[in-house]
Amino acid sequence: MIDLRLLREDPDRVRASQRVRGEDVDLVDALLSADERRRSSGSRFDELRSEQRVLGKQVAQAKGDEKAALLQRTKDLAAEVKAADAEQGAAKEEADRLLRSLANLIDPAAPVGGEEDFVTLEEIGTPRDFAAEGFEPRDHVELGQILGAIDTERGAKVAGARSYYLTGVGALLELALVNMAIAQATAAGFIPMITPTLVRPAAMDGTGFLGQAAENVYHLAEDDRYLVGTSEVPLAAYHMDEILDADKLPLRYAGYSSCFRREAGTYGKDTRGIIRVHQFEKVEMFVYTTPEDAENEHRRLLQWEKDFLNALELPYRVIDVASGDLGASAARKFDIEAWIPTQGKYREVTSTSNTTEYQARRLSIRMREEGKTRPLATLNGTLVAVPRTIVAILENHQQADGSVVVPEALRPYLGGRTVLEPVK
Repeated sequence: MIDLRLLREDPDRVRASQRVRGEDVDLVDALLSADERRRSSGSRFDELRSEQRVLGKQVAQAKGDEKAALLQRTKDLAAEVKAADAEQGAAKEEADRLLRSLANLIDPAAPVGGEEDFVTLEEIGTPRDFAAEGFEPRDHVELGQILGAIDTERGAKVAGARSYYLTGVGALLELALVNMAIAQATAAGFIPMITPTLVRPAAMDGTGFLGQAAENVYHLAEDDRYLVGTSEVPLAAYHMDEILDADKLPLRYAGYSSCFRREAGTYGKDTRGIIRVHQFEKVEMFVYTTPEDAENEHRRLLQWEKDFLNALELPYRVIDVASGDLGASAARKFDIEAWIPTQGKYREVTSTSNTTEYQARRLSIRMREEGKTRPLATLNGTLVAVPRTIVAILENHQQADGSVVVPEALRPYLGGRTVLEPVK
């Protein structure tokens, strides 16, 4: 959540941020009103409690009619204190609820607009001209069948739509990508983590996934646990309710986990293949750092993502995501989209977000610096989301006979294979 003091001092900035996000601007005034009620009722409560203490001393010394009057006032005052306390509690609860409903403040540098109003920052690599090479590219589903790597039919039979098996070299390809990603991350100083995929509500809410993203979250009502859609959630909650020493920052973690998404609202989209699925594996980078270094760290995360895709020899573009397409936690987000030949367009494969102090405030994570504590900043970035990366590799590195050339950097993680051959 945002800093309440900032809201009081500059509500117009918060209103402007809500407006460009397409979020409820009236929420700002409702929160200011609740905050004022909380503060005024708190002051009233303190005044009444002070009067109670003074009255207690007076009663002890009074006699006769004076004492009777003081006792009556004591009784009335107790009721007023109780009412003021209840009013303060209700106002605080309302203010807290509204504060947690506010999205993070937009970075002024982020483009304004909806999903299609992103800004392309750069394009890396050149898509292959398959026509010039003399053949029509196959999509990843057909290639997966030829290679014995992907089985969506049995995936649907066993688990329903948007489910799949990776078989043979497909399974090996996933493990290779994960190991390559972890190797790159650890070489860059990240601590590798295998994280829980079931988390408590405090972890899911603290990272901001129970707001606008709630419809895509799986909830196990009987146990009141959530299946995570990204290891960002358990990585962010790892230091929940802790104070970290500033001289130990940045703390960088690389979390490997299964990810679960309901994909609500995507009926009819990407129903073929493994681009949009309910369960997939991912390696996520997560960083705790000082607010002052968050912007630079964001660029570092983006560069690590680019390094990984460069090593896979994939053509891609980097986009600056527009305000209306950001999640509630992100102040700014960069996506990397790989070229998918059979779709003739770029599709998202990684994303990195600067969430500034937003998640840290919600999760009560602070940093200690020169004897004082204050919220720190958190950032996240996908190093590899396995299914979409497999799609990009198969389609971009395919050959006319259905084989797929393995990018050189990936070969050591595939037992030295240079080519994925069709299954006879």
